[in-house]
Amino acid sequence: MAETPATFPEVQGGGSLIIAWQVKGKHVLVVGGGEVAAGRILHCLNADANVTVVSPAARLNPEVAYRVAQKQVSHVNRNFIPSDLDGADMVLVAVDDPAASTVIWKLCKERRIPANIADVPPECDFYFGSVHRDGPLQIMVSTNGKGPRLASIIRKFIAKLLPSNAGRAIDTVGQLRVKLREIAPRPEEGPKRMAWMTKVSDAYPWDEMCDLTEEDIGNLLRFYPAGTVPPLDDLKAMRANASVGNDAFDGSFGFSVGA
Repeated sequence: MAETPATFPEVQGGGSLIIAWQVKGKHVLVVGGGEVAAGRILHCLNADANVTVVSPAARLNPEVAYRVAQKQVSHVNRNFIPSDLDGADMVLVAVDDPAASTVIWKLCKERRIPANIADVPPECDFYFGSVHRDGPLQIMVSTNGKGPRLASIIRKFIAKLLPSNAGRAIDTVGQLRVKLREIAPRPEEGPKRMAWMTKVSDAYPWDEMCDLTEEDIGNLLRFYPAGTVPPLDDLKAMRANASVGNDAFDGSFGFSVGA
């Protein structure tokens, strides 16, 4: 039987496809060396990209000049020329010259290089949002290029609602997933691993997960074969009792979890 239209979400056109773009090891070309360029450069360095800045040295602001001096970025001390695009995986333009920016954008289109032209939304393949960062946690607020300042205000509002150590909870989950794959590496275990990780995430308040220790993670993994998750208080109680009445866990599945 066909589903009724009301069953499905309504399409809301006019948005952007918000994705986490992996640029680690990619060549990002930044044209310009002012304040806007500095912010773009930091975003790219945080994502482990290889950044080249094209700008006369006299136009570098203090932050960009610092990154050049520290060899965090490569620097070409002159104005842009078309051959600068050779080998670029992404281009970010932040110069106070609309005509020159448009020329660079058109060159990028010819070469099919994704580009962002600062403060010119029609000449952008993607936008930079306002990002909250806490370790592995990244939250981006985007206004689709319509209100960057408002995006920053909304991002700060959201950040205030989060626990100060929210990133720590994500690190804990990440450690648990890595260790789970070590004891259950077979591809056919995938559905069971995912189902059990969902149970863990739903069973414990995420702020409580910030306080889980490596010992807690090891004890928690004991429950994986049975597909169960102990109450948080029981898991914490195992800390004191870990050496009493519990057999050592060697990573195999040849054990049972007692009631």
